[in-house]
Amino acid sequence: MWGTADVEAAAARGVALRVAPGDLVTPLARDRAQELGVAVTSADALDRPPASALPMSSGTTDRSPGTTTSVTTAGARPNAPLSPAPSPATPLLPPSVGSPGTGGPVRAMRPPSPALFRRGAPLPAGLDDGPRRTGRVVVVGAGHVGMVAGMRLADADLFDEVVLVDIDEGRAAGIALDLQHTAPLSDFTTRVRGVGTVEEAGSADYVVVTAGRARQPGMTRADLVSTNAGIVGDVARRVAATSPQAVIVVVTNPLDEMTQHAWTSSGFPSSRVLGMAGVLDTARFQALIGVEGSVRPRSVDAIALGSHGEEMVIPLSRASHEGSSLAQVVPPARLNAVVDRARGSGAEVVGLLKTGSAFMAPGMSAARMVLAMVRESDEVMSAAVLADGSYGIRDVYLGLPVRLGRTGLREIVTIPLAPEEIAALRAAGERIRERLGAMAAAS
Repeated sequence: MWGTADVEAAAARGVALRVAPGDLVTPLARDRAQELGVAVTSADALDRPPASALPMSSGTTDRSPGTTTSVTTAGARPNAPLSPAPSPATPLLPPSVGSPGTGGPVRAMRPPSPALFRRGAPLPAGLDDGPRRTGRVVVVGAGHVGMVAGMRLADADLFDEVVLVDIDEGRAAGIALDLQHTAPLSDFTTRVRGVGTVEEAGSADYVVVTAGRARQPGMTRADLVSTNAGIVGDVARRVAATSPQAVIVVVTNPLDEMTQHAWTSSGFPSSRVLGMAGVLDTARFQALIGVEGSVRPRSVDAIALGSHGEEMVIPLSRASHEGSSLAQVVPPARLNAVVDRARGSGAEVVGLLKTGSAFMAPGMSAARMVLAMVRESDEVMSAAVLADGSYGIRDVYLGLPVRLGRTGLREIVTIPLAPEEIAALRAAGERIRERLGAMAAAS
């Protein structure tokens, strides 16, 4: 199994990557080889010694320091001969380990590269437990939100590469290098890179779009429509060209309208274009309840639906804390005040900062959506998705309860709501539809 580390080792030595017939080269390794100009060639069968000259093993690898054991690759026949060591002229791996019982050198076999685990790639037997790694996630926009999202995604250590993209290429590269320097502090192996264009980033499995103008004091999210529509539409079209199988997560405001615009601009199925709002708004509500009720925010079971703005709907009929209604923890008047504060929390942060807008919670919320997809956590969360008739709403993006999978939206979940909550959710959908109509008329 040959991964990006092998390609980079070959590039450092100025040699080709010579692989044996039947070996696997991961998709990301091939991309990296093309970037570095490393040829991937098949070793000639004549290079192999007779099978009788090779050690035989059916054991498993022990990679602890100082240990030398027999090794078998996943999927290999028991007692099948191992590949010989590469020619000294083309070293591909770290020094060989001794084969027990022979003292002779054999190639130190790597475990399968994480880059293998991209959509559609075969999964070796015995490695289907726990979260799988995926190839590349691209964050478009290296501002504060993009920086935080990139940091959280790299820190999760579930990706081969995180790429920050910004028209200010120096900023993207500088932040990427700074993040890479945290690898030993956070113990991750993800590579972090910064570039100036979506095309330079390369094909991605997930693309987080944070690019756009941020709110300033006195501005509403709707004030950003014309400026950010041009940015988001252009990014979506570029992503569609470079990463036709990617999942797009939109963070740019106004969130609901920009997510629908990204969907129409990309031409992607709606299941692969999602908006980050509900995760953020839910977190804000939970955090504020924690302040009001002196409870741990994560112990609050609640969800924020509707729009990312004035039409946000937080169904209090189902909000609870450790099985008890929130109304038993926080007096109803204070509970309604918390809902109002959560709805206006973005503007509250903008007013306090005076320049720029919230970035810590938005960046972490976007990363959490991506991580939920990679991990296939099966949790119910809120995301801006294209309504499919659930809750009596259709053909407009707004926050709904969903389950996500590795390829985007898995399902819209129906949860019991009070009649007035359903009515408020439908009203939010109509208001978003009106704003989309106004945006289309102005374009």
